[in-house]
Amino acid sequence: MEIKLLKIKNFEPVLPIIQGGMAIRISTGNLAGAVAAENAIGLIAASGMEHDELIREVKIAREKSGGKGLVGVNIMIAATECLDLVRTSLEAAVDLIFVGAGFSKEVFKIVKESGKNTAIVPIVSSAKAAKLSLKLGADMVVVEGTEAGGHLGTDRPMREILKEVIEEINGEIPVIAAGGVLYGKDICEVMKMGASGVQMATRFVMSDECNADRKFKEMYIEYGNRETVKFLSPVGYPGRAVPNAYIDRVEGGEIKDKCKHLCLKSCSRRFCIIESLIRSQQGDVENGIVFAGARFNEIKDILPVKTIIRNLVSEIKNCSEAA
Repeated sequence: MEIKLLKIKNFEPVLPIIQGGMAIRISTGNLAGAVAAENAIGLIAASGMEHDELIREVKIAREKSGGKGLVGVNIMIAATECLDLVRTSLEAAVDLIFVGAGFSKEVFKIVKESGKNTAIVPIVSSAKAAKLSLKLGADMVVVEGTEAGGHLGTDRPMREILKEVIEEINGEIPVIAAGGVLYGKDICEVMKMGASGVQMATRFVMSDECNADRKFKEMYIEYGNRETVKFLSPVGYPGRAVPNAYIDRVEGGEIKDKCKHLCLKSCSRRFCIIESLIRSQQGDVENGIVFAGARFNEIKDILPVKTIIRNLVSEIKNCSEAA
């Protein structure tokens, strides 16, 4: 059986695979471009980036994609610079803007009034949020469940929410499943439920092109006999990460990082989330946070993006043929 391609707005159809946007500087232009080059959707995590840096990373992604696939950005609504990042993304003429960690009607307004051919894609964790997104003009929605890595908007399983959202949206725009998706069989399962595609972040951390330090990636393998933990982030949402000594100290109230960035609209100041993510991205994994999805411990190898996507495509075809 042939894979059903994903159609968004008036863009050319692409593989129904979206590489999730992972901050800080885990998902950059190199990774997004490599994913797009395989005729899928690659995302740059814009949160924490300056205007010129984001423009540069989009350019890198475009060049690496070779004109294939789609290139987008992921932006946290909770970030102080959210609206400025949206405007910068529009200036860079990205194909899609994904927004999560909160909800903002203003983002929809800015994108729609820009006149740009840019799709707006909210990340939601309820049918209610999906319905409001549709009303405001969303071009696609991503349904993210508790199995995802990073900041979480729910403690409910993805498939449970997905069923409700698909019924609510009723085919008006594509619905994407995110959280706990690693293999082609997972993609087949959610697409049989009615999803138009999947968003995968954790699997793409373990790619050659991912901008995380080698120690970050190796931690996924070395800690593979352990389960992820949830902790309360200063963002105001729970976060899912690989357990380490730093999170133990955070939970014990021992971390007293001073705020250097003023990056969040609302921050508990328990510790500096930006500094902790920068340290881990650069390889200091025992003094930072290593975000990961609930099934991170199933990934045992670091592969080129091309291999990851082609393996997924092969697995999808195989499970489809066996159905």
